Order: sequence, then structure tokens, then C-alpha cells
Amino acid sequence: MAALKIGLIGCGYVGRLVHLDILRRLPDADLVALAEPDPQRRAEAAERAPQAVALAGYKELLAMPEVEAVVICLPNALHAEAAVAALEQGKHIYLEKPLAASLHEARRVLAAWRPAGVVGMIGYNFRFHALYQAARRHLQSGRLGELVGARSVFSSKAQTVPAWKQARTNGGGVLLDLASHHIDLVHFLFGQAVREVFAGLRSQRGEGDSAAVQLRLADGLLVQSFFSMNAVEEDRFEIYGQRGKLMVDRYLSLDVEITEPEIDFSRLKQMGRVVRALIGSRHGRNKISAPGREPSYQAALAHFVTAARANRPCSPDFGDGYRSLAVIEAAEESARTGRVVSLPDLSEEGFSC
Repeated sequence: MAALKIGLIGCGYVGRLVHLDILRRLPDADLVALAEPDPQRRAEAAERAPQAVALAGYKELLAMPEVEAVVICLPNALHAEAAVAALEQGKHIYLEKPLAASLHEARRVLAAWRPAGVVGMIGYNFRFHALYQAARRHLQSGRLGELVGARSVFSSKAQTVPAWKQARTNGGGVLLDLASHHIDLVHFLFGQAVREVFAGLRSQRGEGDSAAVQLRLADGLLVQSFFSMNAVEEDRFEIYGQRGKLMVDRYLSLDVEITEPEIDFSRLKQMGRVVRALIGSRHGRNKISAPGREPSYQAALAHFVTAARANRPCSPDFGDGYRSLAVIEAAEESARTGRVVSLPDLSEEGFSC
């Protein structure tokens, strides 16, 4: 089977330095075109992928009959417009999260995608991270017993960001930028829907750039999360059960860490856990050999390429993107009103965990 001919739409930081380089390396992908309106970014991307046709506008790219699939890495407010245009041209799509800047726009994407008969994958790449996949297996095995609660943190250091990321009307804010990943991981790890949301937002260097969010899942499980674009680089999940605690630190963990209910003061035993992780965890070995690399990007794009070549459904899809966005809008409503916001049963609209 021939390699999938792909066009890259948007050559900003993530598009140029992450997706472009991965697409050049994937054995079953052929990057044939790229689109970027900024001349300097377009020139830099063309230098990295000289085999690809470099265009200023994505509509020119979508009109190319040889392009079978597109990877869209535009500012959030442009996601829906570009996705609908690609679907109208019958292209398979890998769309960086979020699905759209609002549920209203997201419904337009779903309405175009469902009858199109093409792959629509959303860029929740952390589902493909080895540690989160291992955490899910532990939860499904019942290792922690009955679950009690969970908490997470996803934050980044204060830094200069594009102007569009500083205003919610342009698709900015921490909820769309960082929280959407953890909301999707809640669906992925626990396999159930969010029923209630309570949230607070704080604006310091941009609109809504820090948030505290509490979720109540369908079975009553509570998940508390803190998100910020002004703090430290941190990405951590902790899940508590009656038979122990599971912890994943995406930046520091070499393996999923399971803590027994009793406090263990033995440093020797703790050192043994570290040694076992170093020896037995492929993720741990990769972490040491390439500490700055996020392997889930490549795994996610490889999954997309395989699905698109076979024209078969894949996950996470646009429905998963809609579900995450519904929770984000509920969090924003809660922050405005100071009240708990209930979510409708999205299974009635064809979504399921």
C-alpha cells in the first residue's frame, strides 16, 4: 500500500517543530504540501521539508487532488473553519485540540464529518503516552480497588505567548490550552462521563490563564484539577483507591508509581522500585536517552496514518473532542455564575465513553 500523502496546515511552533519533523520520519506518510501564511515560518518549514510544496493559504492545499489527508495546527479559533473546508474536500483529518473554540462551531464540524466517510482524529496525543496507557490498564484490572478520588495538575511556566492565546474570543485561555488534555484523560482513564462541573478562573497575564476545576463523574467519583500558564512546568495525575494510590508524573516518572495504603519508610525499598523501573520500563529507558522528547506525538500521528490508509475509524475522534469541549464550556459557565453546572447525557447524542 502506498504511503499516505499528507498536507500540513499551520507551521507555528508545534506544527513546524513537532508535527512536520514526525511526518517526515513516519514510514507510511508522505508530506507533500504545507500551508502557512507567515512568510518567515513558511520559509523555515520549507527548508525543513524541501520535498513539500509550500503554500500561503490552506484552501490552495485542500484543492490539491494528490493530498489525501491533512494535519491541522492552526490557532484554536480557526480549527472549525479549516476542518469543515477539509471535510468538504473529502480529506482525512488529524486536528490539533481543541475541536473548535465553541460548541456551536464544534457542531458544524460534526455535521460535516459524520456523512463524509473519512477519518477525523483529534490531537489528544497523551492517550498514546506509555504511562497513561499503563495507568489505564492498572485501573481496569482493579489494582486500586474501589476508587475514592483523583487529582491532577497541568501547568507551564510564565512565558511570552501569541496574542491569540491571551483572549478567550480567539480561542485562548488555560482551559482550551492545557485543561482539555486532562479532561480527555479523565474520559480515557475512567471510561465514564462527566456529570457535574464546578470551576473558578483567574486572569493574570492573559484571560483565564489559571483555573481550578472539580468534576463529578457518572459514578460519583470526584476529580480535582489545577491548571495554569503562569506557574511551573508540571503534569501529574494522582488516583486514590481503597487499596492504594497510583501516580503518573509525565515529566519525572519512569514508570507508573503504585503506593500501598500504609506508609512505607524503607528507603531501600524505594530505591528498589527506582532500579526496577530503570531496568524494566521501556518508557524509563527512553526518558533517559531523550528526556526532552514527548513520544506520544509520534504514536498518535502513526495511529492516524494507519487508520487513514485503511479508512477505518480511530480514537480519539471528533466525538471525543466534542465531549471535552462540553466540559470546558460547563467550567466557564460555572466560573461565571459561581454554581455547579450539570452536563447533559451526551450518549443521547451518539457519544459514549
